[in-house]
Amino acid sequence: MTDTLFSEPEERTALRQAVRKLASGYGREYIEEQARKGEKTTELWQDMGRHGYLGVSIPEEHGGGGGGIADLAAVLEEAAAVGAPLLLMVVSPAICGTVIARYGTDEQKARWLPGIADGSFTMAFAITEPDAGSNSHNIITTASPDGEGYVLNGRKTYISGVDEADAVLVVSRMADARTGKLKPALFVVPTDSAGFEAQPIKMDFAAPEKQFTLFLEDVHLPKDALVGDEDAGLMQLFAGLNPERIMGAAFSIGMARYALDKAVAYAKERKVWRDQPIGAHQGIAHPLAKVKIELEQAKLLQQKAAALYDAGDDFGAGEYANMAKYAAGELACNATDVAVHTHGGNGLASEYGLGNMLLAARLGRIAPVSREMILNFVAMHSLGLPKSY
Repeated sequence: MTDTLFSEPEERTALRQAVRKLASGYGREYIEEQARKGEKTTELWQDMGRHGYLGVSIPEEHGGGGGGIADLAAVLEEAAAVGAPLLLMVVSPAICGTVIARYGTDEQKARWLPGIADGSFTMAFAITEPDAGSNSHNIITTASPDGEGYVLNGRKTYISGVDEADAVLVVSRMADARTGKLKPALFVVPTDSAGFEAQPIKMDFAAPEKQFTLFLEDVHLPKDALVGDEDAGLMQLFAGLNPERIMGAAFSIGMARYALDKAVAYAKERKVWRDQPIGAHQGIAHPLAKVKIELEQAKLLQQKAAALYDAGDDFGAGEYANMAKYAAGELACNATDVAVHTHGGNGLASEYGLGNMLLAARLGRIAPVSREMILNFVAMHSLGLPKSY
């Protein structure tokens, strides 16, 4: 391929190939089998960690690869493209690893980042609440100073992978000592803390990663559980949200690639009329072509968002990360729907591994932020329109 401004560096291309080779050894069958048995993808997670793929964006001095979020997104996309996505990559290295690397103390970085990088220490992320959603202004989980530490009280819901995590990065609110107003504060809470309880949420789609409601009742934490300092909570929060959206887009893009590849292969082989493959008919070919166009559009948005973030442009990255997440969420829904339709009745047969993806793809439209809130963001910040909520 001719090198252009739209070409990825050779190192990232090689990274993609290596990840694809490793993840292909597991594939969709492994993910679905683990989900059916109610088991985790521990083997794949550890394998990715041993090869350094989970920590590509963690600083080298803390055991990582020293790359950027674009590299980590490439890892997740390639794993998803062969049917073996790891949802906790969005959370542990991308959100938590980024926040700690940018705002943690030297001691906190040394304590948590090496384990996050090699996969031996996993951290979940908790912002969503039953009555607030992801609206950080309405969060009621609070931290109160208590002698040599803090006491945390509140609830969180739809928190991924808590049963696999060693700790949870909890978004709370704490009173400003100067003004008395509440401000965001992020705490690392070990999952074996007294007063910490996680209850699984029963979901209608099968996935190895479970969702949980958290109950935090008088959870006592030491001073150094607070990430960074008390005045950096808002910056920390937004520092984690851009990588979350970029990685969410990568997850959806990879899923769409998997669905499109399956559909195209089937359309080339399946013959019904006049001894021609069904892909020769425009009723089949055009929807697949449309998905391909949407795929390339979403990839460009996601890559631009990652490039801006890695260049230090947080606001520019925020704009494009939201656009990328929107485009990728729509793409994944369209791609899985077209793939199922291309297969006909086979599209819902377990043998073809597409039916459960219809529900999984839908998550890209509603999590970690809904498409409607993204449209609000673009209307306000990109177009300068009045705030509507």
